[in-house]
Amino acid sequence: MTDSGLTFPQGFTAAAMAAGIKPSGKTDLSCVVSDAACAWAFVGTRSSAAAACVTRNREVYGQAGPVRALVVNAGNANAATGAQGARDNADIADALGSVLNVEPDAVLTASTGIIGHLLPMDRVLSGVEHLPDELGRDAAPFAAAIMTTDTHPKTAQATLSTGARIVGTAKGSGMIHPDMATMFAFAFSDARVDQAALRAAFPAIVNRTFNAVTVDGDTSTNDMALVLANGHAGDVDPAEFLTALEGVMRDLARQIAADGEGATKLLTVRVSGARSEAEALTAARTCCVSPLLKSAVHGNDPNWGRVIMAVGRSGAAVDVERMTVQVQGTPVFAGRPLPYDAAQVSASMQAPEVVFEVGLGVGDAAGEAWGCDLSAEYVSINADYTT
Repeated sequence: MTDSGLTFPQGFTAAAMAAGIKPSGKTDLSCVVSDAACAWAFVGTRSSAAAACVTRNREVYGQAGPVRALVVNAGNANAATGAQGARDNADIADALGSVLNVEPDAVLTASTGIIGHLLPMDRVLSGVEHLPDELGRDAAPFAAAIMTTDTHPKTAQATLSTGARIVGTAKGSGMIHPDMATMFAFAFSDARVDQAALRAAFPAIVNRTFNAVTVDGDTSTNDMALVLANGHAGDVDPAEFLTALEGVMRDLARQIAADGEGATKLLTVRVSGARSEAEALTAARTCCVSPLLKSAVHGNDPNWGRVIMAVGRSGAAVDVERMTVQVQGTPVFAGRPLPYDAAQVSASMQAPEVVFEVGLGVGDAAGEAWGCDLSAEYVSINADYTT
């Protein structure tokens, strides 16, 4: 869960400042620096219009070299900005690398915000030059500086049996959908882990966490998930580390869903009885992105027929005669409509989290996805986003 007193693991420090990228004057430029080389893993958007930061990070990732720092700007996505945007992104990495006295390829970049605008590079580079002067262990300034339309920072942590720690922070509120979203998720650990093993496991972790989040069905040009581990706390059990990492990622994913633009409640859909985990996740995600179901959740309407509709169009196999649906723990369908107290279930849906449990009746696999209700405020936020 979010912890306002959170500090980074051993060897990691961070800084944040207002560089003048956001018109609001809020902090918008930040970095995290490790005093030792990190093993790392990365997953980025599958958008064919990926931003310069995603493209460059992928190139660096392919070289499999060590990483020492991450620099993030918020307020400007530096996406759809062509060759100049790519040069600007590389110049930011070069600038921080120069100040830290590390190779440019040891610096990763991330940008978020409005698409189609060049970065104000004079302000950005001036800020990068001074960022290292403010380095400290407190995670709160960094978590706040990466936000765009988020209503609050998102952080999570885990401590392993050896004392090694994992600290995660994320941003994301709108333009959120599986296959990544307009989100960042960064995890930092002082555990010593094998990079090849970490990279092999990380995509599946992302698939079960951040790719199980949807707010509005739109996927961004800039999103990425990243984990860095510098080894300061020594060796850890690999299985324990990956379990803890997934727990941190899951916590952050749920926070993103709950903070969806205009959201008043978290929507959780748990699917069981599927042929495969992939089909269970597909069915759960489809429910979470359905405007009809999201609207029903907002209005506390236990209209379980919208679950049947969403599962039916998801592509997941289902045996309707063996299918089951529960709303807030109340059975409403089991191959046929069940009698239930609609007023009582509606009242139960006024909770901060609304849970639908769906059995597909065709197998033993399960999956879970998270979304939020759909309110008039979502339209208002996005109608006024650039104006």
